[in-house]
Amino acid sequence: MSVQGPGAEVETQGMGVEDQSAEAVPEDVYGSWSPTPDPDGSRVAFISDRGGAPAIWIKGPGPQPTASGISLARVTSIGWSPDGEWLACLVAGSGSSRDEVWVARPDGSGLRLVAGGPGSTAWLGAGSRQGWTADGRLMVTETVGAVASAVLVSPADGSRSVITSGPLISILDVSGGRALIRRGPRSYRTLAVCALDGSDEQPVSTSVTGERGGFADLGGLSPDGRFVYARSEADHDLATLVRVSLSDASVELLAQRKDAELQSFTLSTDGSTAVLLWNEYGGTNAVSLLDLQSLEQEEVGPLPRDVVDNCLLFAGGKSLILTAEDWSDPRGAWTIDLASGTTLPLTSRADGELRGSRGASYATVDTADLTRPVLRRFPGLDGREISGWLYRPDSPAPWPTMIHLHGGPEAQERPVYNSLFQSLVAAGVAVFAPNVRGSSGFGRSYETADDVELRLGSVQDVYAAAEHLIGCGISTPGRVGLMGRSYGGYLTLAGLTWYPEMFAVGIDVCGMADLETFYQHTEPWIAAAAVSKYGDPAKHADLLRDFSPIHRIDRLRAPLLVVHGADDTNVPVEEAEQVVTALAERERPHRYLLFPGEGHELLDTANRVTFVRAAVEWACDHLGVERSEA
Repeated sequence: MSVQGPGAEVETQGMGVEDQSAEAVPEDVYGSWSPTPDPDGSRVAFISDRGGAPAIWIKGPGPQPTASGISLARVTSIGWSPDGEWLACLVAGSGSSRDEVWVARPDGSGLRLVAGGPGSTAWLGAGSRQGWTADGRLMVTETVGAVASAVLVSPADGSRSVITSGPLISILDVSGGRALIRRGPRSYRTLAVCALDGSDEQPVSTSVTGERGGFADLGGLSPDGRFVYARSEADHDLATLVRVSLSDASVELLAQRKDAELQSFTLSTDGSTAVLLWNEYGGTNAVSLLDLQSLEQEEVGPLPRDVVDNCLLFAGGKSLILTAEDWSDPRGAWTIDLASGTTLPLTSRADGELRGSRGASYATVDTADLTRPVLRRFPGLDGREISGWLYRPDSPAPWPTMIHLHGGPEAQERPVYNSLFQSLVAAGVAVFAPNVRGSSGFGRSYETADDVELRLGSVQDVYAAAEHLIGCGISTPGRVGLMGRSYGGYLTLAGLTWYPEMFAVGIDVCGMADLETFYQHTEPWIAAAAVSKYGDPAKHADLLRDFSPIHRIDRLRAPLLVVHGADDTNVPVEEAEQVVTALAERERPHRYLLFPGEGHELLDTANRVTFVRAAVEWACDHLGVERSEA
């Protein structure tokens, strides 16, 4: 531990958790995600952090999954090759917020880095084949500096073929001798197709009406390469599914809902069916199957949990495999038999008990000790409707309350398990998690309502959330705090400096304090993609300065906990350090937790445990909550 300025603790956190004192819920329970079946459906590989860090596990015919022989940690997604011989693995690299693509055989042999590494980042193509082409090559986007390359990689020898290169591109799919490429910055992306040598590139319009201004960020090719299927925002505020003929550029609207937007979709391997994942108001999901010939749509249900992702058809189209979660159950892999509707948990438990990750203070937690969130709606200062999820302690209101602000801003607070939220509630602190403007899940106009010069609209939504909590008796003046991660950390700092009289305490986790220095120090590809959201550093320098909380730091009064990963190159650690230095110089109460070896997310269980314990203690101490000792 070292000291910076009066009252400033800079604590370098290790991997151990020494204090095993009892609390109502553990600070971390394990989850499982990214399920991928082998071609014959006899085994499913998935990622789980049950061992203390995200690693690959395999569920075969036996009753319990087993750890794979693949010696990779910090794995974030995987995909099984069409021939069953290889697993593609996306891994969070060490020493930065960059990703690497590895391949390995399921028994762990043949392990090889194929993309990413020092000075670059890489990711897999999305969609039905989870990064693979039908002939067994990997679809990879690799970025160096601000230039990305769409690459095909052979898993056997690592040989590579570059399709095309340029700024802000990503490969989505390959089929019928064509590649589907996405171009553009955040929220303003378009699609194009080209030959596999990069020639004959053609833009793909997803607008049925032919009007300009439409955008599409997800897509896939039909098996013969004649059609593009896309998640389109071209003609409707809520995203739809369209089909584009590459022979005549005609566009057909295939599926839309007036009460939900299309979150994602996947195609069956034979191209006959699309699995549609709908995001309903507030963040719960519905799934439907669309026959791409008759265009008849059939809803799948009941779903095992309220929030699902990674939906894939397998077993010859007879079953659906997916990730599912809710407020009382972390992410888990499930299957749904489409004929009977039977759901089967591959990784989740059916006994109402959750298991702690290795390194958590408790081995188990009873779901009866958890709190169910409720959806609340309230007006912003300009009258725009805002909504959020309220987690309530088991005691009469009003409660001391922490407002939690998600990252992105193109992300969404959803009713899923959150160890921090449940631990705060167990300590007697309510949590309100709003989706301020800029959040996804509510349509394009809502997602872009905070772009560039509109940035302060989201800060005003934070104030409106606090006013709502006090006005309806959920909390009281002087007992509302702010916390958030990444962009939510920025909003936390902004709320504390624009409205210092409203908030009693703050917790800033890897937030941007100065948009100018963020652009200077972040990864070049992140900076290039962010211009559409925050502004261009060259064109909007005055605006970026005006919207940066560091230039209002004199106004900050609330005690502030600052948390950052030392290897974060997304929002670099300089953002935290300038806040800590400024507060130390002004002798303002604060605490600084720095996690060596962690990037933009805390991936190791013990580090998440340390963070949750520190956050609960900080919030309770400054909201006047007496915590019982075990």
